[in-house]
Amino acid sequence: MARIGFIGLGNMGAPMALNLVRAGHALTVFDLTPDRTGKLVAEGAIASETPQGVAEGAEVIITMLPAGREVRAVYGGTGGLVEVAEPGALLIDCSTIDVATAREMAAAAAEAGIAMIDAPVSGGVGGAEAGTLTFMVGGTPDDVMRAQPILAAMGRSIVHAGEAGAGQAAKICNNMILGISMIGVAEAFVLAEKLGLSHQALFDIASASSGQCWSLTTYCPVPGPVPTSPANRGYAPGFTAAMMLKDLELARGAAEANGAHAELGAVAAALYRRFAEGGDAGVDFSGIIRMIRGA
Repeated sequence: MARIGFIGLGNMGAPMALNLVRAGHALTVFDLTPDRTGKLVAEGAIASETPQGVAEGAEVIITMLPAGREVRAVYGGTGGLVEVAEPGALLIDCSTIDVATAREMAAAAAEAGIAMIDAPVSGGVGGAEAGTLTFMVGGTPDDVMRAQPILAAMGRSIVHAGEAGAGQAAKICNNMILGISMIGVAEAFVLAEKLGLSHQALFDIASASSGQCWSLTTYCPVPGPVPTSPANRGYAPGFTAAMMLKDLELARGAAEANGAHAELGAVAAALYRRFAEGGDAGVDFSGIIRMIRGA
């Protein structure tokens, strides 16, 4: 079992850290909101008062942070993880951030002789709780192989996407597909309602034909056809509209910076921005059907 430090105990980080404790790893945790450490301490983790304290004696340090700005603050500069990590430690950033920051932090770690990979996740809060996340990993083959047993305690699928930053690239491309497809599925159900077609009829047909996609068959935005989808519990979030907007903005920024045409991605970002800024930032992203229906 490994000595692991974990920084960032939000909706995703807390259940991920809990799965590490329950797998038998020795865990030290930190969050800017100290109250978030209580459940983990009760399960056997140790709470640190500082990020630097998490690094003491840790063989592996995992972060789950909101954005690139926080990743730079935690990893870079005086007192950052790159500076204070133990020799031979492995740094794993599971945050979803811009590719440029991921590559910059990996380069800084390499210069300091510290191994680092980017390993953003897919699967939402439900996947974090169940330990069934998908990890999209960027880094050297040796570092990814070393991280494998740690990531396996938190997820079901671990995909090595390429060199540093490739995990982040895969994540934003995947979620651009997801955001676009959810809007398409939602628009189709709203049109079906106008045409007098039942939700179940459209689901039964589309799920068995060319309209089939994850947004339909796993995360159906209307109640009924998929009992486990958020639509059946008032769109309580597994993945919030604010999080989807963040990922679509990352994809839009990457497209602009690299000369890629992503017009549907830009439209999806604009629609999710309107939805989130209209008071629904904390609603599940599939709840955008309510805005589409109202519009």
